[in-house]
Amino acid sequence: MSTEPILAGAPWLIAGGTARVLQLLNADGEEARVVGGTVRNALLDLPPGDMDIATTALPEEVVRRAKAAGIKCVPTGIDHGTVTLVIDGAPYEVTTLREDTETFGRKAKVAFGRDWVKDAERRDFTMNGLSVDASGVVYDYVGGIADAKARRVRFIGAPDQRIAEDYLRILRFFRIHAAFGVGAPDRDGTLACIRGREGLATLSAERVRMEMLKLLVAQGASAAALAMIEAGLLQAMIGGVAYAGPFEAMIAIERTLGLTASPTRRLAALTVAVTEDAKRVATRLRLSNAETKALDSMGHRWWRFPTRDEASARRLVYRLGPERYHDRVLLAWARRGDDAHSSRWRELAELPQRWTAPKFPLKAADFIARGLSEGPALGHVLTLAEDAWLAADFPLEQAALAAIADQALARVSRDGKN
Repeated sequence: MSTEPILAGAPWLIAGGTARVLQLLNADGEEARVVGGTVRNALLDLPPGDMDIATTALPEEVVRRAKAAGIKCVPTGIDHGTVTLVIDGAPYEVTTLREDTETFGRKAKVAFGRDWVKDAERRDFTMNGLSVDASGVVYDYVGGIADAKARRVRFIGAPDQRIAEDYLRILRFFRIHAAFGVGAPDRDGTLACIRGREGLATLSAERVRMEMLKLLVAQGASAAALAMIEAGLLQAMIGGVAYAGPFEAMIAIERTLGLTASPTRRLAALTVAVTEDAKRVATRLRLSNAETKALDSMGHRWWRFPTRDEASARRLVYRLGPERYHDRVLLAWARRGDDAHSSRWRELAELPQRWTAPKFPLKAADFIARGLSEGPALGHVLTLAEDAWLAADFPLEQAALAAIADQALARVSRDGKN
């Protein structure tokens, strides 16, 4: 066991809401520490992220002390020992120490305890099994300090057992490695994931979606995805082919353009070649309506890029809207495998930044004034006129608009006679 005061003086530990919660719970024979990812991030000089606190105090005692101190308390998972304290609008999740009494996946029987070692040993990875007290002493019962400093993601104890407790840990193993690891994923962990891959079928789509979207935007997402493909894991989760090349290209393009990593855009690059792929992946991962529509739009005829000329691209901006257009261009760029620094692709991608599509200026009233009655023909003539307006490159001069309106009306009249 290692106990080192290596975080003494950490600003988030000695002041603010965290310090207040620790002071509240470190009294009358009880103890509290910050645990998990916050400690890991601190060792890696990263922002602390969500603040998780473990305590020997039972949930009811945590609630009692919070109320006595005037702190808002939300019973977010009180049956499992978790309550959330809200201080200055920020949440602090407090969980009573636990130990497994019977283990069978997500339905393991859990007992509250006072043993910090057992609580650490029931966690997933060594770098997540660390805890730190109010004085900055880091407690390491599982070798997490060395692994964190080496950026090595390892399961605590026997990997097969940890995975059998919750098969989502297969995906978490690669996601945590993508975010914090270096080099190839731990071999023992990878082999255990392969052995346990049939358990992926038992996971809810919502839980898989959450981990997948986090993995896709992690710093090492490309290498992690490739490792999952080579292990035969990613295909099982998406129910089809995974495209490592376009995924890597999308990451490079986003970085070249200075874009914030988009999980939906990266998911499209990894999984979508045609719109049928988008529908399958959306169903498989139970994506939100917005994510589903975005994926479907990106996969629709992306192969038509690059367009013949900028006028054609402007018509697509008008039809799709700036965001949908932009994402489809990036998917086409990534799937074609062209250089991430291509000036032609960059011009296409950045078109919405230098040009805003005007609104179609002709209205139903323009055709009613020309003698057309309301009804199906009115909608038809508006569609014909809009198509002609786009083909003419968005003219706004009254003479050009009048000519477009007259031509569309003449065509409808001619078609009606036929």
